[in-house]
Amino acid sequence: MSTARPTADAMLLAADHDAGAAAGRPAAQRQPVARPPRQSRTGLTSTGVRKAGSKSARSRSREFGLQGLYQHLVGRNSLADIDAFTRDLVGFGKCDSAHYDALLTGCVAENAQLDAWILPLLDRKMEEISPVERATMWIGAYEFHHCLDVPWRVVLNECIELAKEFGGTDGHKYVNAVLNKLAAQLRADEVANDRGNHRSRA
Repeated sequence: MSTARPTADAMLLAADHDAGAAAGRPAAQRQPVARPPRQSRTGLTSTGVRKAGSKSARSRSREFGLQGLYQHLVGRNSLADIDAFTRDLVGFGKCDSAHYDALLTGCVAENAQLDAWILPLLDRKMEEISPVERATMWIGAYEFHHCLDVPWRVVLNECIELAKEFGGTDGHKYVNAVLNKLAAQLRADEVANDRGNHRSRA
């Protein structure tokens, strides 16, 4: 008998269940994180989120990286277990697995440095940031620092898309504000030149 592969949403719900159990809350009180339905056509949803058919392999790798980092932050599962589970999710074969590997292992290994860059730009304690938004900002910070072949605006836009699809209602606005400031620090010359070019064309 074949066993159905878990979806990405199932992974997030499993992490929420683990977190609720760790906190001692009974199952009835544990609220699953709401996720938008998967999209089958290209374009945008009514909320501005890209539909599944519009996503590149690298965009998908960021999504799966986010799934894994969420499990790390909420479920506190081992990296090996997270990776094995994530690779068995529906659609993983369509992602850029090398970029996924870099994001998951890199962000976990460098989480202290990533937080050190992000924390001064927050208006609240890190503990008050949702795991989805924190993981999204980790991805942005990691790519700003390590993935110099990816333009800073692409990194920013990709992280905004992640926060729109998986985060709270206005979480993407917060991620946008923080990563805009961080880009100016980690990609100072690129950001300055880019903004200068935009002003000259205005």
